[in-house]
Amino acid sequence: MELSPNARITYEKRYLIKDPSGNPTETPEDLLRRVASNIASIEKDYGKSEQEVKAMEDDFFKIIAEARFMPNSPTLMNAGRELQQLSACFVLPLEDSMEGIFTALKNMALVQKTGGGTGFAFDRLRPSNDIVRSTNGVASGPVSFLKIFDAATEAVKQGGTRRGANMGSLIYNHPDILEFITCKEKEEEVNNFNLSVSVSDGFMRKATAEDPYPLYALYNPRLNVPYYDPETGEEAGLDATAVFDLIVQKAWEKGDPGIIFIDQMNRYNPTPHVGKYETTNPCGEQPLLPFEACCLGSINLGKFVTSKGKIDWKGLADSVKTAVHFLDNVIDASNYVIPEIAAMHKEGNRKIGLGIMGWHDMLVKLGINYDSEKAIETADKVMGYINTEAKNKSVELAEERGVFPNFKGSIYDTGKDEDRVRNATRTTIAPTGTISILASSSSGIEPYFSIAFIRKNILDGVDMPEVNPLFLEVAKNEGFYGEGLIQEIAQSGKIPDDSPVPQKYQELFKTAMEIDYNWHIRHQAAFQKHTDNAVSKTINLKQDATVEDVKNAYITAWKAGCKGITVYRDTSRSKQVLNVGDGTQEEYLKPIKRPKTLSGQTTSIGTALGNLFVTVNSADGKPFELFAQIGKAGSDVVAFTEAIARLVSLALRCGVSVDEIVTQLEGIGGARSVGFGPNRIRSVPDAIGQALKNLAQAEIDSSNPGKGHARELCPDCGTGALIRAEGCLKCEACGFSEC
Repeated sequence: MELSPNARITYEKRYLIKDPSGNPTETPEDLLRRVASNIASIEKDYGKSEQEVKAMEDDFFKIIAEARFMPNSPTLMNAGRELQQLSACFVLPLEDSMEGIFTALKNMALVQKTGGGTGFAFDRLRPSNDIVRSTNGVASGPVSFLKIFDAATEAVKQGGTRRGANMGSLIYNHPDILEFITCKEKEEEVNNFNLSVSVSDGFMRKATAEDPYPLYALYNPRLNVPYYDPETGEEAGLDATAVFDLIVQKAWEKGDPGIIFIDQMNRYNPTPHVGKYETTNPCGEQPLLPFEACCLGSINLGKFVTSKGKIDWKGLADSVKTAVHFLDNVIDASNYVIPEIAAMHKEGNRKIGLGIMGWHDMLVKLGINYDSEKAIETADKVMGYINTEAKNKSVELAEERGVFPNFKGSIYDTGKDEDRVRNATRTTIAPTGTISILASSSSGIEPYFSIAFIRKNILDGVDMPEVNPLFLEVAKNEGFYGEGLIQEIAQSGKIPDDSPVPQKYQELFKTAMEIDYNWHIRHQAAFQKHTDNAVSKTINLKQDATVEDVKNAYITAWKAGCKGITVYRDTSRSKQVLNVGDGTQEEYLKPIKRPKTLSGQTTSIGTALGNLFVTVNSADGKPFELFAQIGKAGSDVVAFTEAIARLVSLALRCGVSVDEIVTQLEGIGGARSVGFGPNRIRSVPDAIGQALKNLAQAEIDSSNPGKGHARELCPDCGTGALIRAEGCLKCEACGFSEC
């Protein structure tokens, strides 16, 4: 069993069983054998002999050990252990009552504790200020409960490995839709939810002027009638173009909300007689009915290219069939923490989600550029083949084990033998997160995010450049390899334009931010065409992308038949910022070198110890340093004030956010205060905090809010920059992933 150093590190840190001291008690091979044995044991329930069970175990072990297929993280973590919760994602119903809301909250905690992600549609909750007859009060609305669910998630640690992840969606015609769209304006709020607005085709036609009448009515879910404005008593409505523009604006600013094309999802709902889709799992790739779950796993496409640069179609088919068999067994092997989930998933629709990773690896081995028509044609062919083979295997399993229990009345109830499937859905393109590190593959259908980077080795503290192995192989074979080149690429993540790398390889190894967003969308649409469920994909946009670019991306995705879309404009979020010096080399928690010339603003604040003068200088639209002066030189107060200013400057130059610094300073009390109410100055530190906040906001208001070089820091290693891919966050430096 061959493992890259980083795959071994990831196994040891996140997956292997450990003793109380934190030392692994199994090897990666032991883990995979444990998983294969546990999942193969289900064969006994279908009358297989011990020899047949062992043969199936060997097949399962081999496909995973050779990294041709990897199951999702909950299966790797929990199979064969006491927890035995093997599903990755769930959708939980949210009813419009206190009992219903807090039952959903309890169920969310139970699911997340075992490593699963949860999705919620807030559509059914009555709007804010609506009547609550039982108390003669008024409702607080969906966003207030969204924040409660977010706070609860913050307190739940998933199986000791990661924070919970959620999807929160709201239908476009809910009276609180505008509040929902803007609820992430403060970055310290709702950080455990991905947000999406569910929109209909009718809404999109109005928003894009295909329907010349843009107004639409709001809807009161409590009464199942149009919503009437409580002040005017008139039927309330919104302009679809204005709502769409607001969605686009906020997505441009922060990456949220995404969009769920709910009509497109329900067109491909295999069991409409059971219910309609209202939302998805956290990363958007799995539309699910209430109480549904899904067992996920991914085929590593990079393993199916021959030495002659051809696709190994037979090997791919064999692996797809083994993977489908594995995932169907997972349904039976899993322990469902909520009885309703077992009834809906195991005894209802038996959905599985076989996806892919290593797509860019396959393209490179085939000599195909990601941003090319040939790549789109290959995507269509490869995913069509996988989807067909997955269905064929599901039919084969149904002949032996029976069709899924909700088969009668489903879209497969056609009377044709080729439609008698074991699983209501078979394919999903889910985030591969850490399992792509285990498989040493590129993530999902994403292009490479970087060609080389500094890997943070948390286990032994030695940080080393990690180079894309395919690029390394080409560089050595073609004679342009050099340590200087590798270091330069590791600092910027991409191949410099003036490098000795031939143009054809610069094109072949083009990274996500170098590829026009339209190619991202076309890849998503090509794979969606042959995927039962949906596709997790981040549409990466360059920092200088415009609001109009985001708008075009959303419209293009709708017209192309995607079931949803998530965009992320580079550096559009500033929480946990890591400043990038010149836009290429990341300075990890080291003070950025001061430019020779900076501009800033000075303000004067009265304190109990005299007038305080505070100057904040900025670089690239962000506060960079702070000077503070009070009283006469030589006094203790002056020294104390200068010390605070120096430390604040150091923090700013190391990438600490203004909000964090202000939080530490504001409110510190002294012997005497000056002023009253919100203008009250309690002490010199309090005054510095208030001055920094006000001057920083003034700088933001006067400059382009999209300007700057901010990166979100990894919450695990604390130094690596998070990237947004496959609808979630991941850290290339240490392997952390929220998926």
